[in-house]
Amino acid sequence: MLVLEFKVKGKVQQYSAIDDAIRTFQFVRNKALRFWMDNEKVNGFDLNKYCAVLAKEFDFAKELNSQARQAAAERAWFAISRFFDNCKSGTPGKKGYPQFQKDNRSVEYKTTGWLLSEDCRHITFSDKKCIGRLKMLGTRDLSFYSADQIKRVRLVKRADGFFVQFSVKVDRTEALEPTGSVVGLDVGLESFYTDSNGEKVPNPRFYRKGQQAMRQRQRRVSRKVKGSKNRAKARIRLAHKHLSISRQRQDHAIKLARCVISSNDVVVYENLKVRNMVKHHCLAKSINDAGWYQFRTWLEYFGKVFGRITLAVEPAYTSQECSNCGVIVKKSLSTRTHVCQCGCRLDRDENAALNILAKGIGMKGHFKTVALDARNASGEMTTTLTGVILSQQVAS
Repeated sequence: MLVLEFKVKGKVQQYSAIDDAIRTFQFVRNKALRFWMDNEKVNGFDLNKYCAVLAKEFDFAKELNSQARQAAAERAWFAISRFFDNCKSGTPGKKGYPQFQKDNRSVEYKTTGWLLSEDCRHITFSDKKCIGRLKMLGTRDLSFYSADQIKRVRLVKRADGFFVQFSVKVDRTEALEPTGSVVGLDVGLESFYTDSNGEKVPNPRFYRKGQQAMRQRQRRVSRKVKGSKNRAKARIRLAHKHLSISRQRQDHAIKLARCVISSNDVVVYENLKVRNMVKHHCLAKSINDAGWYQFRTWLEYFGKVFGRITLAVEPAYTSQECSNCGVIVKKSLSTRTHVCQCGCRLDRDENAALNILAKGIGMKGHFKTVALDARNASGEMTTTLTGVILSQQVAS
């Protein structure tokens, strides 16, 4: 599934209509969740049927497209099924009991209720919310895809305006020449990651750099009277800054992940539990600012697109174990150089990246010989090694 996003332009009345549609979508979702709470043995089909009951009972709910109401019920059922799955799998901690929404910012249509213009530069919403015809701003060409391939259309409200997203059912694949190289990545806070070749990528620290500006805007929000227009304007300025930092972090992750995938045939990284790591109150802000999980997500995505192999290995003892002899050398976080009795002296993160790569290719000893063979191997030999890895590791 490919998601294409465009910014939409319209009149003030149309923006108000979109806000009304979003509120109605949230109302249907919350009512469906309440229906599940109050009744036993309710499934997703029952929630879809309940949408028709809501349309008869509330006129403003009837104004929303029928399939959009069903999409709202599907969101409620998604939260319910996720809660059940967490309970069955024994997920530690809270299981994520479904909660009522109060800040929904999107409304989703399926295959009806909208129509694209012939040039694919305008979209018209035909339900009784009176959204009407909106102009789309963007560089992507929707005419390349047929109308049958567009499965969902979503209107999203953000701090800097309204956007429309198209979920297109298409398999994106691109062919790249094999590079014959493998790499292990060790993410960190001092540098964003260090690979097994000793290369370091600096940590951009977008949140830290914009923290002072956010503090100033937050103080301006606090000084304004609650409910006033000036407070609403100050909140929008603060939201713009948060959105800008979020987009910077995402752009950095996308470009870096694409570069790593296109330069290597096999990429091995740590299977980090970021949710558990942020419980460390001294490092939580820096870990969230780095965006390791987002980087991993895009690594796996581009791995599928370009036909590369991405492997996640357990991070246990990768920083303590010597990549040359395998002896455990204990060191604190402040110790940045790995020094072993065998004579191996490496940067701490580079040593960890070598151990990560060694775990990924399934051979912890004699790493230098294995890495050299992997770099010089043909595509057929790489496939053979991959078959061994996939039976033991997590691959994209």
